[in-house]
Amino acid sequence: MSPTESAEVSQLGFSHFLAQADGVSIFLFVVLLLMSICTWAIVLTKLRARIRIKKRRQDFEAWWAAKPEALDAVPGLTESDFGRLLGDAHHTLDLFKAGEQAAHPESTQVQEALSRTIQQSLDLESSRLESGQTALASIASCAPFVGLFGTVWGIYHALLSLGASGQSTLDQVAGPVGEALIMTALGLAVAIPAAMAFNLFQRQSRVTLAQLERFAHDFYVQFTAKHRFQGE
Repeated sequence: MSPTESAEVSQLGFSHFLAQADGVSIFLFVVLLLMSICTWAIVLTKLRARIRIKKRRQDFEAWWAAKPEALDAVPGLTESDFGRLLGDAHHTLDLFKAGEQAAHPESTQVQEALSRTIQQSLDLESSRLESGQTALASIASCAPFVGLFGTVWGIYHALLSLGASGQSTLDQVAGPVGEALIMTALGLAVAIPAAMAFNLFQRQSRVTLAQLERFAHDFYVQFTAKHRFQGE
């Protein structure tokens, strides 16, 4: 390889690719960049939320272990998933206590209302847990194709330029084609973290929702058993 060819090869790379890219390639690069920013923003936001919720849940579980009779001074009631579910349930019971059914808390109507409230709270918590995961799944599935499209577009224009110049040797083709492959690499670099984050948060959501369902079932059983015993 001559010194001139070596200098030309050394100039090839990511910066040279951006300098020579047309509007479509720049647009695809910006799309991948925005996808990456969105991915890491979702990841950092959800990690911070999980850490905060975990701390609040530990406080709530310590409070719940004391078998409280009221909701006074509940630690992190509005920030703990367990606390929100318990608060919604007690709000429903307070509505019945203020009504005509106050003397019959063991009635079927009260139990059905409590069951509906618990299910609605579980649905809301499930929505909170899954927030952002659709975006992660979409980025993980679309980013490789965006990068591949950029590569195909870059190779197409590189071949057109080489055909117009009349130079078709291997060293003349390898540089532009290699630069075009950068877009595929960028697509994979965006998609892989999004896919890993989606799988991680999906598993954590299933585990958390299962814990919430167990807690809700235990609370409902304790409530019905308590008032059934009192009714007898």
